[in-house]
Amino acid sequence: MVEPTPLAAQRPPGPRRSKTTQVALSVLAVLIALPIIAVIVILTFDWNRARPWINNKVSDAIDRPFAIHGDLTVSWERPATSLAAAQRTWRDHIPWPYLVARDTTIGNPAGMATANMVSVGQFSFSLDPLALLDKTIAIPLLRFDAPRVALLRTGATTNNWTFRRNEQPSRWNLDLERVVLTDGVIHVKDAVTNADVTARVRTLERDPVYGVAFTLDGTYHGARVGGGGKLGSVFSLKNETAPYPIQGEFKSGKTRIALTGTITNPARLAALDVRLELAGASMARLYNFTGVLLPETPAFSTSGRLTGRLGKDVSRWVYDGFAGKVGASDIGGRLEYATGGARPVLSGNVRSRQLVFADLAPLVGADSNASKTARGVEVKQPSGKVLPVEEFHTERWTALDADVRFAADNIVRDQALTISKLSSHIKMDNGVLRLDPLEFGMAGGTVRSTIRLDGSGRSGKNAIKAVADVRARKIGIKQLFPKIEQMQATAGQINADAKLSATGNSVASLLATSNGELKALVSEGTVSKMLLEMAGLNVANIVVTKLFGDKQVELNCVAADFAVQDGIARTRSFIVDTEEAIITVDGAINLAGEQMDLRIRPETKALRIFSLRAPLYVRGPFSKPDVAIDKGVLAIKAGGAAALAVVAAPLAALLPLINTGPGEDSDCARLLARARQAPSAPPPGRRQSR
Repeated sequence: MVEPTPLAAQRPPGPRRSKTTQVALSVLAVLIALPIIAVIVILTFDWNRARPWINNKVSDAIDRPFAIHGDLTVSWERPATSLAAAQRTWRDHIPWPYLVARDTTIGNPAGMATANMVSVGQFSFSLDPLALLDKTIAIPLLRFDAPRVALLRTGATTNNWTFRRNEQPSRWNLDLERVVLTDGVIHVKDAVTNADVTARVRTLERDPVYGVAFTLDGTYHGARVGGGGKLGSVFSLKNETAPYPIQGEFKSGKTRIALTGTITNPARLAALDVRLELAGASMARLYNFTGVLLPETPAFSTSGRLTGRLGKDVSRWVYDGFAGKVGASDIGGRLEYATGGARPVLSGNVRSRQLVFADLAPLVGADSNASKTARGVEVKQPSGKVLPVEEFHTERWTALDADVRFAADNIVRDQALTISKLSSHIKMDNGVLRLDPLEFGMAGGTVRSTIRLDGSGRSGKNAIKAVADVRARKIGIKQLFPKIEQMQATAGQINADAKLSATGNSVASLLATSNGELKALVSEGTVSKMLLEMAGLNVANIVVTKLFGDKQVELNCVAADFAVQDGIARTRSFIVDTEEAIITVDGAINLAGEQMDLRIRPETKALRIFSLRAPLYVRGPFSKPDVAIDKGVLAIKAGGAAALAVVAAPLAALLPLINTGPGEDSDCARLLARARQAPSAPPPGRRQSR
């Protein structure tokens, strides 16, 4: 028997499905109605009534006065209508709420001038309303029309552009994508850099690359600055790969900086790729603009590619493939500037194919006063002073570390100089500068030095503690004096060593306090007889040599040994010993007072027709030393010769006057052994007792 079906099971499901559909339709209607209501509210609400509330909230958030003085309105616009075609994305074609605030100002923080930091004729931005559901204020486009910005810094930690950070994390996020600037003025007044600069910005029409042009005028570090350039019309703050075009040229006195290229993500300056040109009276003048410590040089100009990658704590700048001129010398290479350590580091390789030796003079202040004026140095070399008095700027030496190699393939010089190929490894570590080595060719030989200059301030304000170790090997005598005719018949090589320590802040003050030793040795070779005859004042033999030519005289040895104490170099031994003469030199050279006091005493070993062997004295300032004969000795010998001529003139005419000198030989072995000993210097900063 079949059981009857329950009535409940026979009811159709229609009413339940109808109720579900009604709920779904109701939810859909609400979802559609909400945006419509929001649009109606946005379009019909009088937003000026919200200005006091907005002004209050923003002022509290930024900790300085904020006010919208003009109308506050909202409309619906597509951002694409105000953007160039190349700058649009698909989102820019969607209508967004567009808020416009007229006559908006932002004041300075408490304790600073009451003037406004920012005033904007019209401040407007589009808003993504859907992002509000995710507690995000999404602004696809922010626009400033006719802004006036006054940036002020009164101390190292006091300025008006640093806003208070909210220690409590906000529940809302700000997502700003792009910024557009139109005609405006930006004024920067900075007490730290002594800057007062005004930039004027204007919009460019129908420029395919740039949208904004600017001019710059004012003072920076007390010097007049000016310039201008162009920028892209839209700052992209989110797209880290989109290149932002820039072009500019800036001048301050004789210094010129020009660049053309792109910035990636200009809000954070994530990357830079520009063609950079630099020019000026001296590379040292770039310090105020770049913060990179460079040496004093003659007028220069360079051009190369500058690329940069900037992170939160680390940045890396590379000036690659640069080439240019420094004075009359060419220069080129690659330099890298990196931050992130205890100090920035400058590293790289620089090469000069042809270096004019005179262009090195500004490195140590050895150039003329006219050159100093041209490169902007106030200190002038006093008349009568030979050693450079221009001080080194040691207060900047701790600004960065350095590891740079420099080489010069060919050196152009005056004929009196015998310098050739030069190379050096330059290191700076926390204010300590090392040239290790400084090497160059000289007169067919080499001079290799290790120089350490401690300008860290540990030895006193602006003081340099210096140690120099110099070794000269195989220096040709003939090549060393190319302009002295008598030296061209001379052979032989010089080996020399010097080790000095000193404390000062210029070449002159360092040498004035120097301590140590200098030694030189010529152990074999030949020397011009004419030169020896002139030193011995053998008048007749000078005439004979002039008439019948020079000849070579065998050298037994030349040994020079100076002890340097408190800036005074005294001879311990200085002897030239040949087969025909012995010449001794004694005395002192005062490096502090730039005075010489040397006696040159010649003694001949052979027979002479007529000999006036009187000592020579070299005395006076470095700038104009005086060479004089010992007139007393000369008068005695001349009187004796005259008396002999009267008594026995015929015999004197036929026979040489027997005058062989002391006839003793110098102890060359002893002198050479002493000269070969390596010199030593006292520890830096310590002076020997007199």
